[in-house]
Amino acid sequence: MNVEVSGARVLIDIPELGGPVLTQTIVNMWIVMAVIVGLCIFLTRGMQVHARTKRQIIAEFIVKKVNGMVQENMGQKFAGFGPFIAALMSLSALCSLSSMLGMYAPTSDLSVLLGWALLVFVMITYTKIRTNGILGYFKGYTEPIAILTPFNIISEIATPVSMAFRHFGNIASGSVITALVYAALAALSNALFSWLPGALGEILGQIPILQVGIPAVLSVYFDLFSSCLQAFIFCMLTMMYIGAAAAED
Repeated sequence: MNVEVSGARVLIDIPELGGPVLTQTIVNMWIVMAVIVGLCIFLTRGMQVHARTKRQIIAEFIVKKVNGMVQENMGQKFAGFGPFIAALMSLSALCSLSSMLGMYAPTSDLSVLLGWALLVFVMITYTKIRTNGILGYFKGYTEPIAILTPFNIISEIATPVSMAFRHFGNIASGSVITALVYAALAALSNALFSWLPGALGEILGQIPILQVGIPAVLSVYFDLFSSCLQAFIFCMLTMMYIGAAAAED
């Protein structure tokens, strides 16, 4: 069925069973999660007290870096957030990088990023309530003066929305720009080589020669650098918001 749902093509639609929909986003997300689980199993298999293999050295390096980043940005009492931040960052980065394999990047689907942002929002709210109590949480909306309550509520709601749209906008815009460049190069290639006389011009005019090599430069930024950068930014915002929620009085 050729239907678009949030930018992802529907693969299976079974309305008689209540309407479950299987999209490219869901399939590719599960593929990425399977890859992450496989990497974790591979890196941690046969671990010893003292690292003697390259796999264990790499695994310990990743754990130390993530735990250090979490403690630096959230404090020692949030040291247990290391696995969550590592999972979120790896999932975001690999979902975006999957586009380099010709897959539909799940991070190009706004519903995915909204789901992640809502999860973070729930954790922020839980941390605020645990820190200040339920009364203190609601009192925070009236500070510094009660007349600002509507604006504080809007600001609170804007947190997950801004996180989701920031990530989605950067990833989706990269895909759109890359597609436009490919189309422009194909048109330019046709315009240049179709001027050649005879059958040579007809043949070369149909071959997008200019697409070879040139888009690779853009791919280094949009597919590689930007994907890792947006995953890092999303996780940094997660740590900062949760850490700030625990610091509120």
